[in-house]
Amino acid sequence: MAKTEDLPYFLRPSGLVLIVGLLTALKIFAAANAHLVEDEAYYRIWGLFPALSYYDHPPMIGWWISAGQAVFGDTVLAVRAVVVFSGLIGSLALWRSATILFDRRTAGWAVLFLNTSLLIGIGGILATPDAPSVVFWGLTFWTLAELSVSRNPNWWLLVGLMAGFGLLSKYSLLFLGAGIVLWLIWVPEARRWWSTWQLWAGGALAFLCFSPVLYWNHVHEWVSFYKQFGRAGSGGFTTKYVFEYLGALVGLLNPLIAILAAAGAGLLFKAFRARESAASLILLTTLPFMLYLTYHSLHARVQANWPAPLFPAFAMMAAVFMTSPRIDHLIWRKVAVAGIAIGIFVAVLVQIHAVYPVTGQLARKDPTFQLRGWDEIGAAVEQLAEDENASYILTMSYGLNAQTDFLMKDKLPVIQVTERIRYIMTPDPDETLFVQPGLYFTEKRRDKAGDLQRSFETVEELAVLVRKVKGVPLEELVVYKVDGLKAPVFEPREK
Repeated sequence: MAKTEDLPYFLRPSGLVLIVGLLTALKIFAAANAHLVEDEAYYRIWGLFPALSYYDHPPMIGWWISAGQAVFGDTVLAVRAVVVFSGLIGSLALWRSATILFDRRTAGWAVLFLNTSLLIGIGGILATPDAPSVVFWGLTFWTLAELSVSRNPNWWLLVGLMAGFGLLSKYSLLFLGAGIVLWLIWVPEARRWWSTWQLWAGGALAFLCFSPVLYWNHVHEWVSFYKQFGRAGSGGFTTKYVFEYLGALVGLLNPLIAILAAAGAGLLFKAFRARESAASLILLTTLPFMLYLTYHSLHARVQANWPAPLFPAFAMMAAVFMTSPRIDHLIWRKVAVAGIAIGIFVAVLVQIHAVYPVTGQLARKDPTFQLRGWDEIGAAVEQLAEDENASYILTMSYGLNAQTDFLMKDKLPVIQVTERIRYIMTPDPDETLFVQPGLYFTEKRRDKAGDLQRSFETVEELAVLVRKVKGVPLEELVVYKVDGLKAPVFEPREK
C-alpha cells in the first residue's frame, strides 16, 4: 500500500478534502441560487407529502427533500441540501472501498475521477432519484469490499441494509443484487457465504427495507411497477438509440476518464478470468445493469442519467489503470490530469452559468434552459390571477404544474387536471373550489384549452407569456380564464 507521504498532494487525503470541499462549496452555491428543473419541482411536492412510495419511483428522494424542507423551509436549497451532502458520503465510501481493495493511490485517483465526471460534477446538485441510488449503490459496494477483505460475515447485515435503502431509491438497484449473486457464484472464496446465516439475514433485511414499496404497489394495483418495468424491451429492435446511449455515457463520464475506465476494465478482466475477488466484485456488480442498459438501447432511448449508479465503479476502473505497474504513468498521468482539469473547468463554468447566465444565444439547446425565466413568469401569472380574481390554477403537464406550484406556493392552489395518479399522496381538491373563476396555464405547444370547454362555460385566452433568458425567447406559455363550472373538471383518480 502506498504511504501517504509518497503520494502527490492532490492524491493525499488532505488534497482530496480540499478539492472535493471546493467543488462541494460550488455545488452549495448553485443549489441555493439556481431555479429548480421540472423534475426537481415535481419531487418537491413529494417532499411536502411524504409517502411509502410514489407513482414514478420509490420514496427515498421524497424523504430526502422532506428532511431538507424541515430544516430550510420550502426553498430550492431545501430540495437539494441532502443531495449535495450525499456527494460527500459517496466520495468517502469510494475512497474507503478503493483503499482496502487496492491502495491509497488508487483511492485518490478514483475520488478525483468521480467528482470530475460531468454527470456528478455538474448534475450532483439535482434532486432526482439518481442521487440516492448512486450513494446507496456505492455504500453497498463499500460494505461488500469490507466483507471481502475482512471475511467477517456480519458485514452481510450492513450489505442488506444499504441495498435495501438503495431499493427505496430506485428500482435499478435490483441489478446490483443480481451482480452480488454472480460474484457469490463466480469467486471460489466467496462461495463460503452461502452457508452463513448472515447472508440470508442481510437479504431479509433488504427485503424488509423494500417492503413499504411493495405494500404501496399492492394497494395501488402495482402501478409503479407497471410504469417502470413496462419499459424493458418496449419497442422493436433498432440501432437508432445505441450510439446515442454510448455517446452520452462517454460524454457524461468525461471522455478522457472514459478512456482510462475502459483500459482499467481491460486490466481487471484479466484478474476476473483468474476469479480474483476484487476485480470480480467490481466487474460483476457492474455487468447486469450495463447489459440491461445496452439491451434497452436496442429497443428504446436510454435517458442519459440512467447509468449514474455505475459511475463510482467506472471511476475505480480508471484509477486501477492509473496505478497499474504495466503502463507508462508519465503519458497517462497527463491524460488523467487533463481529464480532471476539464471536468473541474466545465463544472465551474456550468454551475456559475446556472445562476448567472453567460449567454442566452443557445436558447433551448442550453442544458440549463429549464432553469430560466420562471420568476418573471410567476410574477405575471400572479398579477393575472389578481386581476381576474382567480381562486386556482389548472395545468395539464406535470412539469409545468410543478414549476407553477412552486411559484404560487402559499398564494393559489395549482392542480394538474390530467394524470391524477401522480398526486395520490395529496388530498383531493375541494370540488366547490371550481365554482369560482380560475386560470388555465399551459405551454403553447401543448395547448389543450378545448378540452376544458366541456367543464366550463368560459374558456377565454388572457395572455401569451414568453419565458426568456437574457432577452432570448425559450418558450411561449398561454394563460386562460376559466369560469362557469358545468361538469367535473377531472375524473376521480384511481385508487
